[in-house]
Amino acid sequence: MAKVAVIGAGSWGTTFAKVLADAGNEVMLWSRRAELTEEINSTHRNGDYMPGINLPESLVASSDIQEVLVSAEQVYLAVPSQSLRGNLEEWGSLIPEGAIIVSLMKGVEQGSGLRMSEVIADVLKVSEDLVCVVSGPNLSLEIASEQPAACVAACTSKENAALVAAASTNSYFTTFTNKDVIGTEFGGILKNLIAVAIGIVNGVGYGQNTKASIMTRGLAEISRFAVAHGAKKKTMVGLAGLGDLIATSESPLSRNHKAGEMLGKGYSKREVLKRLSQTAEGLTSVAPILKLAAARGVSMPIVEQVHLVIEGRMSPKDIAPTLTRSNDAPEAE
Repeated sequence: MAKVAVIGAGSWGTTFAKVLADAGNEVMLWSRRAELTEEINSTHRNGDYMPGINLPESLVASSDIQEVLVSAEQVYLAVPSQSLRGNLEEWGSLIPEGAIIVSLMKGVEQGSGLRMSEVIADVLKVSEDLVCVVSGPNLSLEIASEQPAACVAACTSKENAALVAAASTNSYFTTFTNKDVIGTEFGGILKNLIAVAIGIVNGVGYGQNTKASIMTRGLAEISRFAVAHGAKKKTMVGLAGLGDLIATSESPLSRNHKAGEMLGKGYSKREVLKRLSQTAEGLTSVAPILKLAAARGVSMPIVEQVHLVIEGRMSPKDIAPTLTRSNDAPEAE
């Protein structure tokens, strides 16, 4: 058991708070909106983001960030990636010294191109051993419904990864560990881009052959990128890579798939963003990922086509798997 703070009461933050509470931890969930805090505490529901899901009575919500963070041993961050730096600059000093800080986010910061764990370390000036990343095939509504699922907790400290895994493992959710923070984090980021591509071709009306081709070639593409940035190849064919890619690419519960599908049906980027109730990280991560790829000389033809469609410079029906490499392995040894 641990005293845990979860920052962000959207679908994933609320779901992970439920996972932690069901594992027996003392959990406080922070919501910026006082009316949502009241709903969670009085009805044990979050109707805006998790309709039909009963939350544990032990889960307590608050709009007072200081109250949520006081004495927390583990702090889980589930805010939109582009607002993380501002949030941490506002209240990061309230995080107790020595607390393990866990990123539940799957995006890169626009402008800097930093992963979320890097933003955390940059703003808070904490040791990388205290920063953990959780990722995997984790569609929030399925997990909140207590359908069996798993994820990976990655940290340079094996001991701290194990503490996070222990805190977030219960009867329906299992957390494994590794030390490959880069691969685990990039797996969660990059699969969103391929999920948008799959959504686009689904919206256009293309069939399973096209989608399977993009998914498999997309895995090779994102694996090349991740390995070029220091990830381990095996991570990309595990839960945080292939597992997350499969779950996100085909599920109607995936915001990134849904965003791509709307693009494929002819909606503009502006219209898609307006219609989505929450952030689709794939849309905001494309440009900074392509910039990072160019700096390392990594070819990403599928992601480049996604970018062109998002920006309205390519017709969705023209997106197709670009088979530019003879090797079908995710990455050569």
